[in-house]
Amino acid sequence: MLQIIDTVDRAILELLQEDGRMSNVDLAEVVHLSPSACLRRVRRLEEGGLIDRYVALVDPSAIGLGTDVFVEITLVGQDEATLEAFEQAVAYRPEVLSCHLMAGEFDYLVHVVVKDVSNYEVLHRTHLAQLPGVARMVSSFALRSICDRTAYPL
Repeated sequence: MLQIIDTVDRAILELLQEDGRMSNVDLAEVVHLSPSACLRRVRRLEEGGLIDRYVALVDPSAIGLGTDVFVEITLVGQDEATLEAFEQAVAYRPEVLSCHLMAGEFDYLVHVVVKDVSNYEVLHRTHLAQLPGVARMVSSFALRSICDRTAYPL
């Protein structure tokens, strides 16, 4: 459900997308509210689902996961059982950062992260190719990231 938000709510969301650990006192000061009024707004945004969760963003290369692969997956069919089985299985893999049902030449676009090409080969053979309903996969390796945003434009 779309919730109506005002300019103060937008400012709060922008600031928290930039720094989710910003203290309520600092946040209130920037948006020109009292700390209690600011906290009420943040709680309302959380309860309304505009703020889904708070996370820490980890540098993938710092933990040995420096290879991003984008996989176009085409399934054998479009029936509900095939789609459901694939979606449940792909969501289970920790290497999968995102999976999107697509309109166009393939059914899903899957973003995976691995240590290197040889690790991707193992993942491809032992897991991705074994996902339910997979008919075809096309893998593209990212050479480098140009922009990688986590904040939505408000």
